Amino acid sequence: MFKTWLAPAKINLFLHINSKREDGYHNLQTIFQLLDYYDELSFSPREDGIIQRVSGNDGVPESQDLIIRAAKALQQETGIDLGVDISVVKNIPTGGGLGGGSSNAATTLIALNELWDTQYSEKQL
Repeated sequence: MFKTWLAPAKINLFLHINSKREDGYHNLQTIFQLLDYYDELSFSPREDGIIQRVSGNDGVPESQDLIIRAAKALQQETGIDLGVDISVVKNIPTGGGLGGGSSNAATTLIALNELWDTQYSEKQL
């Protein structure tokens, strides 16, 4: 059975790059506004450990899909042996600067934290 979460779009009102970190990422200062516009992500846990997208995000290879990458990272971090089927209804334009990819990844972590009962805090996620 699938359970659905909404992943909101956002728009940056202000973005300043402060410094580059040792890990290659940057420290940012930002102000953003969430929009009333969402991708719909549905998840159905699996017992066999397989993580797969069953619909949506057409044209995005699973190796580059931030949803799949987030799910696999959480699975590896927790050592959990469960998997998940993922369905995506894409409403936020890909590459449109509305944060769809990062919002989808964050929503995936929140959803799987609940579905897999990892009991990670928001900070741990």
